[in-house]
Amino acid sequence: MPANSWPENDSYNELDPLNSLFSDLSGDDELEIEEVETDPVFLPSRFQGRRKKAALVLTVVWSGTIALHLVSWGSIFILGLTTILGIHALRIVFARPGKEHLVGESNFFPYEEEMLGDLPKVSVLVAAKNEEAVIANLVKNLCSLKYPQGNYEVWIIDDNSSDTTPQVLAQLTEKYNNLKVLRRSAEASGGKSGALNQVLPLTQGEIIAVFDADAIVSPDLLLRVIPLFAKEKLGAVQVRKAIANAKENFWTKGQMAEMAVDAVFQKRRIAIGGIGELRGNGQFVRREALECCGGWNEETITDDLDLTFRLHLNDWDIDCAFNSAVEEEGVTNAIALWHQRNRWAEGGYQRYLDYWDLILRNRMGRSKTWDLLMFLLIMYILPTAALPDLLMAIARHRPPILSPVSGLTVTMSMAGMFAGLKRIRQDKEKKFRVSSYFVPLLQTLRGIIYMFHWFVVMSSTTARISVRPKRLKWVKTVHQGTGD
Repeated sequence: MPANSWPENDSYNELDPLNSLFSDLSGDDELEIEEVETDPVFLPSRFQGRRKKAALVLTVVWSGTIALHLVSWGSIFILGLTTILGIHALRIVFARPGKEHLVGESNFFPYEEEMLGDLPKVSVLVAAKNEEAVIANLVKNLCSLKYPQGNYEVWIIDDNSSDTTPQVLAQLTEKYNNLKVLRRSAEASGGKSGALNQVLPLTQGEIIAVFDADAIVSPDLLLRVIPLFAKEKLGAVQVRKAIANAKENFWTKGQMAEMAVDAVFQKRRIAIGGIGELRGNGQFVRREALECCGGWNEETITDDLDLTFRLHLNDWDIDCAFNSAVEEEGVTNAIALWHQRNRWAEGGYQRYLDYWDLILRNRMGRSKTWDLLMFLLIMYILPTAALPDLLMAIARHRPPILSPVSGLTVTMSMAGMFAGLKRIRQDKEKKFRVSSYFVPLLQTLRGIIYMFHWFVVMSSTTARISVRPKRLKWVKTVHQGTGD
């Protein structure tokens, strides 16, 4: 999930806090006229005032947490909240995706040979910058997929690389007829989103597939995923992400478990009417839906998470393909993980600040909105409240008041993680073995320990963006290549 750099003209000081938060809900006649002419999703002012919005949320969460320690009914309130979250969690844990969510996901090609000519055109896009270590293997992989050659094209957007990436791509274009390269100038802006937006008018596909430069996919990936788009309102599909170097160390093994639980919960959230989400690497988007959303947002550092909200706000659905996976390199040390997860956390939180009013207006529909709010509480509000809760617990010599919610979150994560890891292992072994349960259990215990880093990442991120006007730089994830 590579991040975009911040545009230099991004301002946080033009709007006062109240205008920033409530302008869309005011009764001003001039604003009403503007909204008739422009879809609220695309208003430029939507991406301003993020720091002030974040500061207000942080103030409310911290003061609310402290207040719960001081009032007599604080524990009762938390137990009630835990009950509500618990009911939603149980629905997710015990959800079983119906057949409509499994179309095209099988161990066999969903299309017979004589039907291959009827497949829609697909454009595969990869934005790459200084990827000499992995670009050759990537192109070889993507240009050799089992799909009619005339029906898919591969575009590599070279974002002004300074290493040997341009030379490698020049050689590869002579070898692969379906490979096309666009080189961006040094003055080009917008990060990954800008690169994808620049190449989009040149593409021909009805379906746009986006991969990272370190992606590794199975030859039949397109034949597995494209049939899912037979559903008319399906705007996008995210394939399960897997870690290519998962066996390397504790951090990569933890990321393997993290990707497994994410895919499981996505499938089950979709099954109960919740939202599916894009994860950058391995995302497929219907061109019609993408154009309806105005392309990729260049005002965000996580284009995939932002596009997720835009698709749902425009009444498109997103599915998740569990049996189809894209492998990527996991970061191998704590510092790299910290930088990467901070980008993800900031981008994920940022979209709530950008589209909060449309979410509360129930533009996504009741089921999706409820699922999204539950996700917000568990993933962002709880970690943000963890620090003041801990400080108050120490000061008052009592257990943290949010312990029931934290316990529920850990239990839910363990259940989902074990289910995902077990399914992945069983799919590989094809038959029952004791190891199909024992090994995933050990992986789950290790994965839960690893996942506690999210509490630190989320709490620090929500605090940081409340006081710092903008991120002035981003740290690119360096790909080393995992070998052939």
